[in-house]
Amino acid sequence: MSDSDRSAGQRRGLGPLRQALPFVLRYRWQVAGAALALVFAVAAVLAIGQAIRRVLDLGFRHDGGFIDLYFLALLGVVAVLAAATYARFYLVTWLGERVAADLRKAVYSHVIRLGPAFFETMPVGDVLSRLTADTTLVQTMVGSSASVAMRNLLLFLGGTVLLAISSAKLTGLVFLVLPVVILPIVLFGRKVRRLSRDSQDRLAELSGRAGESLNAVQVVQAFGHETADAEGFTAAAERAFGAAVARIRARAWLTALVMLLVFGAVDLVVWIGAKDVIAGVMSGGELAAFVFYAIVVAGAVGALAEVYGDLQRASGAMERLLQLLATRPAIAVPVRPQPLPVPGRGAVVFDSVTFHYPSRPETAAIADLSCRIEPGDSMALVGPSGAGKSTLFQLLLRFHDPDRGRILLDDVDIAAADPAAVRARFGLVPQEAAIFAADAAANIRYGRPEASEAEVIEAARAANADEFIRRLPDGYATALGERGVRLSGGQRQRIAIARAVLRNPDVLLLDEATSALDAENERLVQNALERLMAGRTTIVIAHRLATVQRASRIVVLDRGRIVEIGRHADLAAAGGLYARLAALQFDLPQSGTPARARAFSAPSA
Repeated sequence: MSDSDRSAGQRRGLGPLRQALPFVLRYRWQVAGAALALVFAVAAVLAIGQAIRRVLDLGFRHDGGFIDLYFLALLGVVAVLAAATYARFYLVTWLGERVAADLRKAVYSHVIRLGPAFFETMPVGDVLSRLTADTTLVQTMVGSSASVAMRNLLLFLGGTVLLAISSAKLTGLVFLVLPVVILPIVLFGRKVRRLSRDSQDRLAELSGRAGESLNAVQVVQAFGHETADAEGFTAAAERAFGAAVARIRARAWLTALVMLLVFGAVDLVVWIGAKDVIAGVMSGGELAAFVFYAIVVAGAVGALAEVYGDLQRASGAMERLLQLLATRPAIAVPVRPQPLPVPGRGAVVFDSVTFHYPSRPETAAIADLSCRIEPGDSMALVGPSGAGKSTLFQLLLRFHDPDRGRILLDDVDIAAADPAAVRARFGLVPQEAAIFAADAAANIRYGRPEASEAEVIEAARAANADEFIRRLPDGYATALGERGVRLSGGQRQRIAIARAVLRNPDVLLLDEATSALDAENERLVQNALERLMAGRTTIVIAHRLATVQRASRIVVLDRGRIVEIGRHADLAAAGGLYARLAALQFDLPQSGTPARARAFSAPSA
């Protein structure tokens, strides 16, 4: 975050907390119940002071029966206070947990719909920190701090009125010193908020660093980087600790200073009141009640000072959450999306498409590209790294929109259609299969959540996955672990293919689906892919030689442009870019006669 963003956030003070109101006001009955309980609790506390005054001024002037009555009444007030406190605590705590859960759902549901471009600049660890630590601060604010603040505000107002009734003169003295108490709250409060925001940012940095290294723990250990990563994490943890200590120190100074000023002022005023009792200006009961209310008011001011720090932290947290909620998806749903034809045919057209990545506006990732894929055809995309192969997949899936030109799916411009409807027509099998921490059936069903168990098993059989799944400890109910750590690379890939089979897409997108597999797994995966590709429009980012040879057309890309189109044999004999790539990667002589078939993109793992 820039310095200007930080300073703007500081100027807003507690303003971001207003944005939490819609989440709170969904539960009006609970809010009303908490407010009513709060009023009863405050009234009970203030009534205790009047009970003390009556006991001291009237109770000792009569026989013991009145003493019994007054103390019985005091016990009743305490009972009301206990019941109201229970109701307030339960309701506001429930509200805090409910609002935090709703806020987490809203933020996650929003972030999960943002395009890949968002995550190019926003670390996942930072998002997770906001979803957990920041929402917890908001939960504390709603479920505790706000209630405590309201309680002490009412105690301050009610206590002030009763102070004035007890002694206007002493109350005037109290308010003469009040500005001296308020000033440090304002000054220190700003500093606490700045330090709180810094502390939250350091925690987000810590979470991001941990997530990055733990998600790649095998690479970390393979390169012997454990010590260096641990030292980096330690440094980040110390920075987070230092920021927290600075925040705690500021809050401690604020609380101590307020307490000193408040109770020092109370001491001064009570000393003057004691002289008035000796002089007969006021009674002992009135002074006792005044002292009680002065302590209540002083305690309320001190508590408000402390709670203000919590509210500042919650405000900073809410501001960070609002930043996520305010981020608009790069790909918006049209106001009136154009429907795609049903059933789909799988015809794809690139019409003079040009695209620049926002981070590289000076270089075209795709430049004036035109190409048509007929329903049922298979097309392989080949070319050197950076040629634009993966970019075409991202454009097809509407993770980005072209700067110029159109992409048509079954004669409908996908920019005019609902992105979700467009993506539903595609099935993606990536180079690195995404396996989730769920069981095998749930991972396959990810392609179509409503699928039956029989359909899941049928898809697994089509992907050559049924046999190894049944050998797992619990079969299809076996949890596969985070990122599928319990499976081999080939098994993960076959789970991804089963997922695509179950989805039954009009267009299949294969992103180097076998490039990192050994020969045995390649054969199993290739057989599954051939069944999946049969009669289906398929676009392949060139992987193994078998798929390239079987493609209806091979499109050779270089720097975002089509430089050659044809079949394998023709292109290998043409002497162009494809022939040079084939000579390097297939061990083909320039004449195009294969000498030794090898992986197109990479050697066997």
